Amino acid sequence: MTLRSMKAPFSLGRPIARISFVMKKRYLFAGLSGIVAGAVATKLLTRPRDVSWPASLDFIYHPEYSWFTTVDGVRIHYQEAGDEKSPPIILIHGFISSSLLWSGVFLPLANAGFRVIAPDLPGYGYSEKPRTGEYTFESQARAVLGLMDRLEIKKAIIAGASYGAAVAAAIALDHPKRVEKLVLIGAVTNDEAKKKLLLRISRLPLIGDILTPLFLGSRWVLRKRMQEMYRRTGTPIDEHMIAARHHLLATANTHRAMIKTARRWSATRIERQASLIRPSTLLVWGDEDSHIPLSQAYRLRDAIPHARLIVFRKCGHLPPAEYPEQFVKLVADFSKAQEPRDQKAQPLEFRSRKTASKKKQP
Repeated sequence: MTLRSMKAPFSLGRPIARISFVMKKRYLFAGLSGIVAGAVATKLLTRPRDVSWPASLDFIYHPEYSWFTTVDGVRIHYQEAGDEKSPPIILIHGFISSSLLWSGVFLPLANAGFRVIAPDLPGYGYSEKPRTGEYTFESQARAVLGLMDRLEIKKAIIAGASYGAAVAAAIALDHPKRVEKLVLIGAVTNDEAKKKLLLRISRLPLIGDILTPLFLGSRWVLRKRMQEMYRRTGTPIDEHMIAARHHLLATANTHRAMIKTARRWSATRIERQASLIRPSTLLVWGDEDSHIPLSQAYRLRDAIPHARLIVFRKCGHLPPAEYPEQFVKLVADFSKAQEPRDQKAQPLEFRSRKTASKKKQP
């Protein structure tokens, strides 16, 4: 046999090296996956079950005005200020929020001559978060009405922000005699919010149960969300406010309530039946609202028989938080105004930014 006809000996060196490299990558991936899974599991398992009132006093704004009562077997936290004989106004917060939303307008509204009541809805803030709670717009409306009954308030100005505005609108539709006037701020009126990333994730079985708590419990995410508001208003970041909000969003019971709320979200009735809202209505919007576009405000204004729209310039989703002084004056003026009931209130003309003056005003 010649050297030319001899075949090279079979070698396992190179295939073994490749297999070894692939196996190392797999082991590395498995190891990293295990670490991430362990970190997530630890995060979920070590969450506080719920907020503790004594441990929360450093985070609460106006704690001396806080009270607790029971509505339909659920313990409700609310804040109240102002003379009991003054016109009552109920302030209803939004989704992933609490009565903390109204901290900048709570006492100023009382000083403006209102009896101000700002509850934490069931599942939110310092209120109870029952495992069997419905967490629908209608059930939250019943809770607000139940609180009014407990406080012996037959009729009130009902003001709601975002998700809370849908709750307020539901009260106006189902119990118009309990509503003196209606204030809807950046109102949720349909199911467009379901397209937002957080609600899309929260509505997913299992995945939503894992990822939603990580999102809600992240102080970094909360800070990024709030930075935009401080940038618009030109004010320094309020670290205490961020800490107070994060404190309420870091508990397991809160996460469960938020997930149930997302999965039972159904607000199309508000848009569909807006023409049936009878109380005089003030619509308040920010022209830079990225959550509920201004176009929805115009549709709502045109649908509600006695509605007036006020648009805040250089303002986002929550005018009471960004322009508290102007908001208080606006609500005070609206409460005193006598609207004719036999014709539609004339809306203010909204000027585009190109023609609007530089002065900040509602």
